[in-house]
Amino acid sequence: MAANDSDARSASLEKTGVELMVEEASVKPNITYGGEEVLPPPPDLSEDQIKALYRKIDLRLMPILTLMYLCSFLDRGNIGNAKLQGLLTQLHLDGDKYNIALTMYFIPYCLFECPANLVLKKFRPSRWLPGITLLWGVIMTLMGLVKNYPQLVGTRICLGVAEAGLFPGVVYYLTLWYPRHMIQYRVGLFFGGATLAGAFSGLLAFGISFMSGTAGMLGWSWIFIIEGLATVVVGVIAFFVLVDFPHTAKFLTPEERAYVVHRKKYDNSTVGEEEHFEIRHIWEAILDWQVWLHILIYMSIITPLYGISLFLPSIINGFGYTTAISQLLTVPPYVFATATLLVWAIWSDRIKKRYPFVLAGLTYILVGFAINISDVSAGAKYFGTFLVVAGAYAGFPGVVAWLGNNLAGHYKRGVGMALHIGIGNFAGAIASNIYHSQDAPRYITGHAIELMFVGIGFITVPIVVLLYKRINAHRDALAREADEKGTRYTPEELRRLGDRAPDFRYTL
Repeated sequence: MAANDSDARSASLEKTGVELMVEEASVKPNITYGGEEVLPPPPDLSEDQIKALYRKIDLRLMPILTLMYLCSFLDRGNIGNAKLQGLLTQLHLDGDKYNIALTMYFIPYCLFECPANLVLKKFRPSRWLPGITLLWGVIMTLMGLVKNYPQLVGTRICLGVAEAGLFPGVVYYLTLWYPRHMIQYRVGLFFGGATLAGAFSGLLAFGISFMSGTAGMLGWSWIFIIEGLATVVVGVIAFFVLVDFPHTAKFLTPEERAYVVHRKKYDNSTVGEEEHFEIRHIWEAILDWQVWLHILIYMSIITPLYGISLFLPSIINGFGYTTAISQLLTVPPYVFATATLLVWAIWSDRIKKRYPFVLAGLTYILVGFAINISDVSAGAKYFGTFLVVAGAYAGFPGVVAWLGNNLAGHYKRGVGMALHIGIGNFAGAIASNIYHSQDAPRYITGHAIELMFVGIGFITVPIVVLLYKRINAHRDALAREADEKGTRYTPEELRRLGDRAPDFRYTL
C-alpha cells in the first residue's frame, strides 16, 4: 500500500475504522520515539511499580510547575485586588481605562501562545519555562513602579507576551510524560495553582494593604512589587529543578526512562506517534473540526473563570462589605474550588471520561450566576460565588485534557492545543470588558453575558460527545469487517493518519 499523503488520506476514507494489530518487533526498526534508540528495552512492571514510578515523576515535576502557574495566575489577576488599594485613583483610571488595561494583557497573550508551543521542543523546557517565568516576574515588579495609565498598559502588554508560553507549554509538556488517561489529574494539580492563587491573592492583598504609605507608595504598588519578586525567586529555582524530556531525565534510571517512553509511544496508537515536524501538521490542526468545537467549549468555561477572577473582589465589595473584608472573603470560594478540582480530576481519570465533569462545571456556573443576577440577599449571592468559582476552576482541566487526549502526533497536538488555548483565551478580553463600575452592585450585564457563554457550552458539549461516539462506533464496526477481510495498514500509514487512524478511539 502506498505511503504517500494522498494514498493515506484515500485509505482513511475507504477503510476508516480498520484496526491493525502490529507486532512491536516489526515497528521498532522503522521508528524511534523520544530518544528510544539510546535506552534499554522497556521492563515489565507490576501495578505497584508503575504507581511508584509515576509518583516519582509527579514529585519532581508537579510541585515546581504548580508553583510557576500559581505565580502566573497571581500576577495576571492581582490587578483586581490592586483596584481596591488605590490603583484607580492614583493613576486616574476613569471611564473604561481599567477595563482597557485588563484587555491589553489578553491580546498578546493569545497571539503568542501558538508560536511559543512550536518552539518548546526546540528550546529545552528546563530553560524556556523558567526563563519566561523570570521575565514576567521582572515585568510584574516594574508594574509596581508605573506612574500613569500608558505605563500601566505597556507593562500589561509585556506581561501578556511573557506569560503566553507557560500554560499551553506546560500542558503540552505533560502530554510528553503521561499517558492520556493519567493527564487530567496532572493538569488538575497544575491548574490547582491558579485556584490557590485566587485564595493567596486575597490573603496577600489584605496583608500588603497595611504597607500602604511605605516608601511613599500605596498598597497597589506593593502588591505588584512583592508578588513580582516572589515570581523571580520561583523562576530562578525552576532553572535547577525542571527537567526536559523522559529520555533525558537523570532522576530516572535507564529502565524507568525506557518504560515511560515506551508507554507514551503506544498510548494513542498501536504503532506509535509521529515525532518529526512537517508543515502539514499545522494545517491538519487548523482544519480539524474538533479543535474548533473545543474552542467554543473552552470559551464557555474560561469566560466565567476570567470574569470571576478579575472582578470577584469588586463583586463582593458590592455586597456592602469594607475593602479589607472583601479581600478576605475572596479566599473561601477558592479553597472550595481547589478541593472540588482535585476530586473531579481524580474521578475523571479513573472513569476515563471528560465530558461529565465539563457539564458539571457548566451547571455550577449556571446556578451561581443565576443567583447573583437575581435580587436576593448578600448571603445568597456570596454562596453563588462559591458555585461559579468551583464550576469554572474545577471544570477547566477537563476541557484542556479532553482535546489533548484526542489529538495524535506530537506537533499536531502541540499546534492544536495552542490554537485551543490561544484563541479560547480571547474570552479573557471579553470578560475584561463586561463588568463596569456603573453596573455595580448587581452587574446584571456582566452576569448575563457570562450566562450566554455557559449556554454555548451546554449546546456544544453534547454535539462533540455525539460525534465522538458516532465515529468510535463506526470504527468498531469496520474493524470487525476488516478482521474478516484481512485488511491491513502499514505502520507508516497509521502514524501519518494520527487521530484519523482506524485504530484510534476518541476519549469521551
